[in-house]
Amino acid sequence: MITYASLSKEGNRSVNEDYIGFHEVDGEILFCLADGLGGHGRGAVASEMVVSKSIAAFAECKADDVLVNCFLSAQEGLITEQDKEGAKDEMKSTLTLLVIQNAVAYWGHVGDSRLYLFRKNKLFRRTLDHSVPQMLVATGEIRERDIRFHTDRNRLIRVMGMEWSSPKYDLSDRVDLCNGDAFLLCSDGFWELIDEKDMLKLLKKAVTADEWLAMMEKAVLKNGQGKNMDNYSAMTVLIKE
Repeated sequence: MITYASLSKEGNRSVNEDYIGFHEVDGEILFCLADGLGGHGRGAVASEMVVSKSIAAFAECKADDVLVNCFLSAQEGLITEQDKEGAKDEMKSTLTLLVIQNAVAYWGHVGDSRLYLFRKNKLFRRTLDHSVPQMLVATGEIRERDIRFHTDRNRLIRVMGMEWSSPKYDLSDRVDLCNGDAFLLCSDGFWELIDEKDMLKLLKKAVTADEWLAMMEKAVLKNGQGKNMDNYSAMTVLIKE
């Protein structure tokens, strides 16, 4: 059995440039989360565009390369909208996608909106940010835990809406699901204010996807007190027999 919950909030900003969505058909589910970049509402247009285009592509195609079609359709739609609005440098977005079908999960992402998979009370998988700090981790210059507080944490090296000479998304392999698996998709406004240790601690206390999400949001708000909180969005997905 699959249960899921979602939220998307403005934080302390006047406009929510995050966007989430999901689509279920014939027992297959696509979960989408995007964080728009550009300000002045342009990011909001971008994030909604890449999510809506991904959902449309998913609904039309059930081939093994469905995520490739989602990313390419989202990219094409966003580039077209940029040209239409004369906003090439102002309409970009992260995009994280998760597909669950027939007891198998696979995912892909561009940018720094993350996907976590927790299994057997441990962090089993996490997407790697397409950001300057993540590059510094890869070269050994900083530690993983330093990403949240790094001065360049918002500098992204890959986003939807960049001109691609080759696709910039990363795709996972296919993972057979296990009873108790828990997925979290979230924007940086969410994961910057709660670490993986607390995500897991609250997961152990939760019975439902809604409970886990509500407890994490409470922690995010507590840790965000006195800060100019960014938009924050998250989706939780629990697999239980």
